[in-house]
Amino acid sequence: MRRSPGGRIRLLAVAGILLVSLPACGPRPVDSVDSGNVLYGITSRIRGFDPVKSGDVASAIAISKVYEGLLQYAYLDRPYRLEPLLADGMPVVSADGLVYTFKIRQGIYFADDPCFNGVARELQADDFVYAIKRVADVKTESTGFWAFNDRIEGLDAFKEASSGPDLTDYDRPVSGLQAIDRYTFQIRLTRPYPQLLWILTLHYACAIPHEAVRYYGEEFLNHPVGTGPYILKSWQRNYRVEFVRNPVWGRTGRTDRYPEHAEAGDAAEGLLEDAGQPVPFIDRIVQYVIDDASTQWLKFVAGEVESSGISRDNWEAVITPQKDLAGHLERRGIRLYRTPTLDVYYVGFNMDDPVVGPNLKLRRALTCAFDSEQWVKFYNDRITRARGPIPPGVAGYDDEPALFPFDLDRARTLLAEAGFPEGVDRVTGQRLKLTLELGSSDSSTRESVELMMGFFRKIGVTLVPSYNNWPTFLSKMDRRQCQLYLLGWVADYPDAENFLQLFYGPNQSPGPNHSNYINPEFDRLYEAVRTMPDSPERTARYRTMARMIMDDAPWIFMHHPMDYSLQHRWVHNYKPHDFPYGMVKYYRLDPADRQAWKEQFSFVHWLE
Repeated sequence: MRRSPGGRIRLLAVAGILLVSLPACGPRPVDSVDSGNVLYGITSRIRGFDPVKSGDVASAIAISKVYEGLLQYAYLDRPYRLEPLLADGMPVVSADGLVYTFKIRQGIYFADDPCFNGVARELQADDFVYAIKRVADVKTESTGFWAFNDRIEGLDAFKEASSGPDLTDYDRPVSGLQAIDRYTFQIRLTRPYPQLLWILTLHYACAIPHEAVRYYGEEFLNHPVGTGPYILKSWQRNYRVEFVRNPVWGRTGRTDRYPEHAEAGDAAEGLLEDAGQPVPFIDRIVQYVIDDASTQWLKFVAGEVESSGISRDNWEAVITPQKDLAGHLERRGIRLYRTPTLDVYYVGFNMDDPVVGPNLKLRRALTCAFDSEQWVKFYNDRITRARGPIPPGVAGYDDEPALFPFDLDRARTLLAEAGFPEGVDRVTGQRLKLTLELGSSDSSTRESVELMMGFFRKIGVTLVPSYNNWPTFLSKMDRRQCQLYLLGWVADYPDAENFLQLFYGPNQSPGPNHSNYINPEFDRLYEAVRTMPDSPERTARYRTMARMIMDDAPWIFMHHPMDYSLQHRWVHNYKPHDFPYGMVKYYRLDPADRQAWKEQFSFVHWLE
């Protein structure tokens, strides 16, 4: 899943967000942080709340508060394990691995909404059929068809039929998607798909009521209607979004509960204090679009923000040389979470571009010009240089030396062989200028881009940054309008296939292959490996495919981050999670403890 914005260190905290109030320079909001059981945070500029359209982390986190799927990750379990959510148990799978049959929980209702004309609307199996058909519908411009293409019987034919000028016929049968009865949903595959159950945790497979889509039309993007623990109360685009507890959960007696089992050590961390208790615990969630890291930090030290990331400027004051939390923060009850992530950050080349697309030696030259040692230092040594598309911790990761490590002499040689000796076009005599599209203009992004511009300047290449807001940036990628772009990919599920599909030809934009990379040999290997069960043979093939990508250099592989986040003591039940979608229902706040802390540690104490 795409990560915003390019080059920033992942700052997941509670529910994948940083908890923060409005900037100190403005008036305090009416809903202040002392008003009760309210979670405050920040978010990127999300694209909307239609599950078929969101391919970025911020939008997915927002959507997961409202919508739910058949399965979810067991919150406390590591390694990651799946468990039923809207399904009434795990599926029955046929002996050949091609048919998955789910029973749906009875008595689950969608949130009250005008689209239902005052009638309580119960979840049914056909809501999943409809949801996946919408992902395949060309007219929805979904970013998620990569998850289902060439895998479900009849779905590709449905997609083809939807490309015509007439309204898409959702009554057109798809043999691989069947509502056997009101509470039985069946998926029939064209070939084995070992990742299917992981896929069914994604928002692309969340239940959607057809009444809401028909009622709101194009405005459905702004009017989510789901079965989840929260409903959208208000959304001021690019400024503020607010969720409140879904009253249907209480009225219908839905009793989803906090986990009762955990890993060894979790109980000692207090993660089982609420075992078996009904969720959600938090009444309201308010998020703001705030880019300024200084404002976030000031709110944190004043006790008005439950959680915070650590900016480059504050790093030495917060983290010791041993990478531990500074004593003056620890004494105030602040907790440090330090966890590896399943992320990769990169500069992508658009293979459609006439300059970088056909010029392999140019792409290799720019890769060799990327000074990984300086890049790691810039990020306070909390990242590692990416050697390929697969991050550490995922089967298929290769710790062999990079094919094109930092080497200025080699970069200059390759650049000359590419037709640009010392960065000058041999034909036109003009210096090579390349445009890098970015999804943010905050200070951290600008500083990192200036560093990168210096890398390329050393070989005579001019890098021109183009700063966009996040939705505009995504639109440019989807429309294949970038020359170079800076982006991160966060694993959708813990399988290397999720990273390798970023290079699969049929997944070109608006799918996740934003480099629009096509390699028939890679595609052949991908189509073979994606049907293989987990095995040493599959892992070996993953490594082979990753080396193939590194050799073709459609990306400059930048780094894998280590996540450092801080939390105050009044946030309970938090455990870092690579797939935090929907997990906010398990978090609990203690507003009284927050107030006591603020009385004990006023802002002036931080200055002593």
